[in-house]
Amino acid sequence: MSAAVIAAETLDGLRLSRAFRVGIRQLLSRQEHLNKINVYPVPDGDTGTNLAITLGAVLGVLQRTPDAHAGNTLTRIADAALDGARGNSGAILAQFLLGLGDKLGHLALLTPANLAEGAVGGAAYARESLSEPRDGTILSVLTDFAQAAHAAAAGATEFRPVLDRAMRAAQDSLARTTEQLEALRRANVVDAGAQGFVELASGFADYIASGSNAEPDPCHAGVIDASSVETAGSELALEYRWCTECVVSGENVDRRRLRETLSTHGASLVVAGLAHKARVHIHANDPTEVFRVAGQFGQVSGEKADDMHRQQRAAHAKNRRVAIVTDSAADIPEDEMDRLDIHMVPARVHFGDRSYLDKVGITAEEFFHEIERGAYHPKTSQPPPGDFRRRFEFLASHYDSVLSINLSRRVSGTLAAAESAAGRTSTHGEVQVIDSLNASAGQGLVVLHVAELAETGAGLTEVAAAARNILHATYTFGLMGSLDYAVRGGRVPRWVKRVADALRLMPVLGNDAAGRIRPVGVLLGRRNLREKFARFVERRMSDDWSYRILIGHANREADGHWLLERLRGDNVAWGRVVPLGSALGAHGGPGMLVVGLQEHAPR
Repeated sequence: MSAAVIAAETLDGLRLSRAFRVGIRQLLSRQEHLNKINVYPVPDGDTGTNLAITLGAVLGVLQRTPDAHAGNTLTRIADAALDGARGNSGAILAQFLLGLGDKLGHLALLTPANLAEGAVGGAAYARESLSEPRDGTILSVLTDFAQAAHAAAAGATEFRPVLDRAMRAAQDSLARTTEQLEALRRANVVDAGAQGFVELASGFADYIASGSNAEPDPCHAGVIDASSVETAGSELALEYRWCTECVVSGENVDRRRLRETLSTHGASLVVAGLAHKARVHIHANDPTEVFRVAGQFGQVSGEKADDMHRQQRAAHAKNRRVAIVTDSAADIPEDEMDRLDIHMVPARVHFGDRSYLDKVGITAEEFFHEIERGAYHPKTSQPPPGDFRRRFEFLASHYDSVLSINLSRRVSGTLAAAESAAGRTSTHGEVQVIDSLNASAGQGLVVLHVAELAETGAGLTEVAAAARNILHATYTFGLMGSLDYAVRGGRVPRWVKRVADALRLMPVLGNDAAGRIRPVGVLLGRRNLREKFARFVERRMSDDWSYRILIGHANREADGHWLLERLRGDNVAWGRVVPLGSALGAHGGPGMLVVGLQEHAPR
């Protein structure tokens, strides 16, 4: 009589989901540590944040819709990871999960041999997504994990010995990364992305090894306080400034040709995905060109570009306790942004079917040239909450806290997006969001005021109080270049323009105490408007105060400098001229002048 066949242990979709959720929570608990040890490919300190966002998208899907079919669960995990993927390591991990799902998506139950086969396929998928695969990264560790699992799965009937051997191989591979890449050796750390994969796999393996079918703790894992961990590495002169990402969708996206075409536009290129959808990650100096090239292969969405220069400075900040964030509606001189380490989340600007990241993919000068061409009137859209959340989580892992000063609630939904993101941010540091009650140059002055205080090492309580105290001492005034653009944008009814034209009137825009931007005065006659606008502002300046003045101009730099000199007296403590952004410029058009006026000190 033949020997009885021993049935192999199996995983259904419910237990598989629980194991992934345990692994994801273990990784989330190490988010800040991963940021601290991130030195490759650039020491910008965001690997933990990127992996947390990538797998946070997976966690949300698994918590919402459990499925007993293992293959369906893996497919949903892969889709969510691709949609949520951020950063180099996040894109590689998403591609690994896509390979896992593609190999095993048809199976209702998984055996140890199935899981090992899927891991090998996932590792191959991950390697194919890279233009320049490097040993000593997450790619090496997940490959060694997969190969060890495959070797152990031959004849295995239980998951535990397979996963034990795979985890030993992964841990050994992780330790070797320190010597495989020079940047890691100098900093004496392991690769942050590889460490993240090990955390995920360790939590997964521990749950499976326990034999438990219990539902894991539904609470979000606490984030460790990594304040005692020194940031690894040192600041470098980066060849590329922008960590650029987008999604390319279509019926048959040629990922190989897309990868080849983009390979000359930057470094650290990853093209992850399947035939209908690809996620692009690349370090580049021209995000707009990356998005343009990607658009040749399908519909582009989800564009983002993170400033790695500024991220690197934040990751190595020693004396600052509070990080300052704003949105691109604030008009601030670029050198002041650099000096005070101010972080900006860009809005989107749309001309017809062409979209740009405000002040990243399109400059103020280019913006107004597009308006003057007249083919399309620009539309702007607020940054999505995910853009704020990514920035908040990254900064809060390197600072004690984060303060975001945003465009007035009465003007846009930007503030609500920032508030939503702050409420969902998981970090050891507090994140506060404050309504600037302003736009453009006025918003910029509020941000500069608090950033200067933060630069001294002040804490969140002091900095936030200073922000609230300065709000009602900061004013925005705008002289439109023409009412035509406000009509085209729907901000001014056409009949109002007809009346204003007939009476030769030009309204002056300004902010009120509630943060509304509305007409606050009228200039009589259409001649010498620049002089009349200067007198209008002067009448609102008291001899009892000294002021800070920020002038925004819509491709009229000479007029901006004239206005600053006209207003500059012995009661002006500081004054600058800056290109006007899209927040007010879309409605005032080329030629618009904006004055930000802030009470600085009593005289």
